Amino acid sequence: MKILAIANQKGGVGKTTTAVNLAACLAEAGRPVLLVDMDPQANATSGLGIAKTRGVSVCGAMLGVEPLTDRVVQTSLPNLFLVPAESDLAIAEIQVARRDDYLMRLRAALTPLRESATFDFVILDCPPSIGLLMMNALAAADRLLLPVQCEYYALEGVTVILGLIEQICQACGSDLAIEGVALTMFDARTNLADGVVTQIRQYFGELVYRTVIPRTVRLSEAPSHGQPITLFDPLGAGARAYRQLAREFLARQ
Repeated sequence: MKILAIANQKGGVGKTTTAVNLAACLAEAGRPVLLVDMDPQANATSGLGIAKTRGVSVCGAMLGVEPLTDRVVQTSLPNLFLVPAESDLAIAEIQVARRDDYLMRLRAALTPLRESATFDFVILDCPPSIGLLMMNALAAADRLLLPVQCEYYALEGVTVILGLIEQICQACGSDLAIEGVALTMFDARTNLADGVVTQIRQYFGELVYRTVIPRTVRLSEAPSHGQPITLFDPLGAGARAYRQLAREFLARQ
């Protein structure tokens, strides 16, 4: 089992869109996937058509009062499971901060799943801010997938999260590294997007996936219908791009 954190401290870069649709495409390919929504805004939860309900998040497992398996729910897609989020998850940061092992709470909660090998992949959808929830996700993850928007200031904040990875590794004895960089929200009508793609590929080299996720209205509409793009618009450009990204991701494993 591989635990993959999808994170970027910069908001609006397609992080949750990538988490939901990559998970859906991996499940479609026959790989059992658990998506853990770590964001109190619960966008990944609603994006899969699951209601935001109090007391259903990873919070209890992080505090050690219940097993994480108690919070796993089946989504409408075969092979895709979810640990939902809800607004009370924000309170977990305060409670977890009081623990001596505050950086290791999620890793401990995920240990039984790792030992059982129920899932091929666990994907952690991180909040768009640096706090204990993101740091717990990075400390628990084997690898990080970094979505980077194909727009001006795309690299803004990237050095911050790279520095955070280094600090997490030192603090937790982790070997966390970048799994890959996903280029998102590409608008082929602008010269700026091509320039940003070139800049990112120069910066990250082979870590950047060849697949580029386009900016499409259908990708933006899918969450409001509670569906991943593979169900909402299965033949569209967004679905084709995320399926290709999933194939690239699997080829690297």
